[in-house]
Amino acid sequence: MDRNPLALRLWTTSIWVLVGFFIVNLLAMIASVVVNSFGTRWFNTWLPAGFTTKWYASAWLEFQLDDILIVTFQVVGAVVLLSGLLGVLGAYALARREFPGKRLVMLLILLPLLVPPITFGIPLATLLYQLGLGSSIAGVILANLVPTVPFVILVMIPFIEQIDPRVEAAARVFGASPRQLFVHVLVPMLAPGILAALLMVLVRTIAMFELTFFTAGPSSQTLVVALYYAVYAAGVRAGQSIDAMAVIYMATTLIWLLIALRFVNPTQLVTRVKKS
Repeated sequence: MDRNPLALRLWTTSIWVLVGFFIVNLLAMIASVVVNSFGTRWFNTWLPAGFTTKWYASAWLEFQLDDILIVTFQVVGAVVLLSGLLGVLGAYALARREFPGKRLVMLLILLPLLVPPITFGIPLATLLYQLGLGSSIAGVILANLVPTVPFVILVMIPFIEQIDPRVEAAARVFGASPRQLFVHVLVPMLAPGILAALLMVLVRTIAMFELTFFTAGPSSQTLVVALYYAVYAAGVRAGQSIDAMAVIYMATTLIWLLIALRFVNPTQLVTRVKKS
């Protein structure tokens, strides 16, 4: 089968070299940001002249990070819960029902995932401002639901299709109401898929910049938008203070991710779909 083992070995080695080069550069960039966030002065040397934690206190006070973190937690929590509820219900309807125009509906649902957020973000923000929801937490949540609900629907449809409809029919025969059927029968069976989908929604929402930027106001900024303003807004700011804020952003994202991974294994998604 293997006619040219040397060529295959060279190809494999080159792939690993490229992957290693990418990882080393990524770690180097992260390390430089972390080191600079603790540095006093850093010019033309391998390490800063000294180390201090004052930049974190400065960033916390200057950018009002306590309020920004609270808003970030509110937005992320609401988007995860609402996209999970709406996405699972929508996926169930599309997986179990046949109706005219179903393919068109699926295409419309997938559009927010196929089109760059900045393309529909501006008209979406304009609509929210006209409805009086611009610059509010509710507006930020609604904007982030536009891509996350279709994402949950897309992920959950294969999981729902794996469940034998006779299981639901048996539950109805024994007197289960639609709410009882959903809560006590479907949710436990769909739990791996729901948790995996919500994990990816969580990470996506924390990092979602465009839609949040267009709809957020001074009191409804998430951490990623506040970081952008810290870098590009008018005024002179110490680079170490901005790097300290970036480290806080990375740490917050990592903490959310570790908490989520405590309850779900992302490989469940691949395993379940592979079994279908």
